[in-house]
Amino acid sequence: MSSMESALLDVRNCSLRFGGLSALSDVSLTINPGELVGLIGPNGAGKTSLFNILTGVYQPTSGEILIEGRRSAGLPPHLISRLGMARTFQNIRLFGSLNVGMNVRTSFIARLHHGLIRSVRRGRTFRAEEDRISKEAGRLLAYFGLEEAATRPSRSLPYGDQRRLEIVRALAAKPRLLLLDEPAAGMNPSEKDQLRLLIARIRTEFGTAILLVEHDMKVVMGICERLIVLDQGRVIASGTPAEIRANPKVIAAYLGEPNKKGADR
Repeated sequence: MSSMESALLDVRNCSLRFGGLSALSDVSLTINPGELVGLIGPNGAGKTSLFNILTGVYQPTSGEILIEGRRSAGLPPHLISRLGMARTFQNIRLFGSLNVGMNVRTSFIARLHHGLIRSVRRGRTFRAEEDRISKEAGRLLAYFGLEEAATRPSRSLPYGDQRRLEIVRALAAKPRLLLLDEPAAGMNPSEKDQLRLLIARIRTEFGTAILLVEHDMKVVMGICERLIVLDQGRVIASGTPAEIRANPKVIAAYLGEPNKKGADR
């Protein structure tokens, strides 16, 4: 089986335009099962635009997106989620008025087997699934150290715990690919260290592939086995952290065109 055929995510020559503005140009990349890949680039490089076409927020102007060989371009976000993709956002999007446990339970909705009529009648199947969801949500919260906060309003959690809760809520959908959009934003150094351990743990213990957008190079370089670099909507480099550090195109994109002395270092 070829790498293309076995890819969990296969993005083929995707572009995204808004009138005369090009947000993405001919972007191609693959993510394989269980991979932990970083997506980096300067502000405005197109990283969030890429996340948005992957998750159905926007539709690509051209190109194809396949999840385990199934075309996802054109599908709404909830159907893409059912194909096995979940995401977090740069700005935390928890239900602030709901408690921690209910925030996690909301992610099970797409996986419910009972229909609307059974929900209204609150029959045996409904009650059985409600019980299963409560247990699964409790196990996830306990696994990530949030069990004692289950009845607290999510907005009352410390910032780092809110970030962690958002990741737990995404995992409740049982994705095969998890997209993390700047999860370290606003965190202090200690919280970032805990985040790196959490992301590595998710990949190792849940077997979930992860595509990570992050500006903190210590976080990215410390956990990702492969990096993809965007600049002005185009992929300009892909490789191991060591290869990316030494890539002249990446140095130029972040620091401006290096002079000879800078290039020699």
